[in-house]
Amino acid sequence: MRRLLGTVALAVVCLSVAGCGDDESDTGSPGDGDGATPTGDVIDPGDSGDYTVEIDPANFTSVIDHPYLPIRPGTVWTYEATGDDGEIEIITVEVLDEYRIVMGVETIVVHDTVHDEDGELIEDTFDWFAQDADGNVWYFGEDTASYDEGVASEAGAWEAGVDGALPGIVMPAEPTVSETGYRQEYLAGEAEDMGQIIAVDGSVSVPAGEFDDVIVTRDWTPLEPDVVEEKTYARGVGFVYETKAAGAGPGEEVALITFTAGS
Repeated sequence: MRRLLGTVALAVVCLSVAGCGDDESDTGSPGDGDGATPTGDVIDPGDSGDYTVEIDPANFTSVIDHPYLPIRPGTVWTYEATGDDGEIEIITVEVLDEYRIVMGVETIVVHDTVHDEDGELIEDTFDWFAQDADGNVWYFGEDTASYDEGVASEAGAWEAGVDGALPGIVMPAEPTVSETGYRQEYLAGEAEDMGQIIAVDGSVSVPAGEFDDVIVTRDWTPLEPDVVEEKTYARGVGFVYETKAAGAGPGEEVALITFTAGS
């Protein structure tokens, strides 16, 4: 599933709510931007491959007001995704005035849809987010379906607290450039997105406008280590641009085309 709001999770090493283990297993690393298999040092997200978290529902709220990932009811982002073959997809992300209890935490529901150029539905997903008392935004899972010629698949769906799945951070309270990676989600063999903040300044121009004071993340998963994405987030708006740094053609990108702020 193309998760736009969640794939920023972010540079927090061994948070106060996360335990750090001593497992020496490979946690995966991003590529070098040339499309080849990643060959650099393994980036450890701070848990040495043994990821655990302790979630206290009293430490969370469904009110998400992070400056780089505001998730307020009524907010709508619309994106145009261009493949390396030139094909276009339209992605719509809407924050609903709906809530779901996950691991005892009240999360806010975000609805994502992906349509092709002909208007045919490709993906339909409900994501669940919450913010902790320190200001970090967490991702608690997704109920997703993808469609191929009308045939639905729920592959990739997961819920924190079910079958060993655990939530991860999708935006730290204070994003800073770090050599250390971080986990955005965790269900072994199914949902293992990871990331790293690589820039905290600069600007970007997309159809929705020009944005300064942006942050950039590099995102990947050890399940598909050849695929590396770089995402840009603008203050007060959220995710505005994505490009493939490895594992895809040079023309593949996602850009914000319209934005409506919620309340």
